[in-house]
Amino acid sequence: MDLGKRIDFHTHSLLSDGALIPSELIRQAEMVGYKAIGITDHVDASNLEETIAKMLRLTSRQQFPITVIPGVELSYVHPENIPALAKEAKKLGAKLIIVHGETKAFDEPVYPGTNKVAASLKGLVNIIAHPGMITLEEARAAAQNDIYLELSAKKAHATGNAHVLEMARKSGAKLLVNTDAHRPEELLDQNKAYAVAIAAGCTKEEARKIVIDNAEELLKKLTSSS
Repeated sequence: MDLGKRIDFHTHSLLSDGALIPSELIRQAEMVGYKAIGITDHVDASNLEETIAKMLRLTSRQQFPITVIPGVELSYVHPENIPALAKEAKKLGAKLIIVHGETKAFDEPVYPGTNKVAASLKGLVNIIAHPGMITLEEARAAAQNDIYLELSAKKAHATGNAHVLEMARKSGAKLLVNTDAHRPEELLDQNKAYAVAIAAGCTKEEARKIVIDNAEELLKKLTSSS
């Protein structure tokens, strides 16, 4: 099945808890068949500025054969602080802003209310990662505010994928398949990303739209504003 080249908006490097320096992560993604990669390391108020500065320094000094999107994943930030940090991240030059959603993973106790606040931040937040048991109201807000919801390829988060799909269908929210990769073996080609969508309960048509059309759409938005 020809699904084209892969676009993955959610990965991690040594700038947070990933295994590779950004350049090696980019090279590994290229070898898997990626067209574009978002490097979105975990940030809070303690490391936001330096993480963005390091990624912008990399992308301004080195050329890569695939598109590299410097971003952040706001993680374990209390909901009342998310808007200010998202604004600061954008002002500092992050092209992609993800909020670590309320995953079902028992060992990642994100603050309740994170999904609700993230879904309200039109023009700031691009993706709510692994949003777990997101409510229909929150999914509708994400749809209205042009914020994508993530179907996660990561086993710890994928248990919520079927529910996220159901809420997206009811609300009109757009979905993406992202890896949340921390190690090179977690990067997926398009066929495996498509399989993640199918495993969540997507039809073949829905899966193709998610891994091709929705990904291309967001990539265009992010790169045209740079």
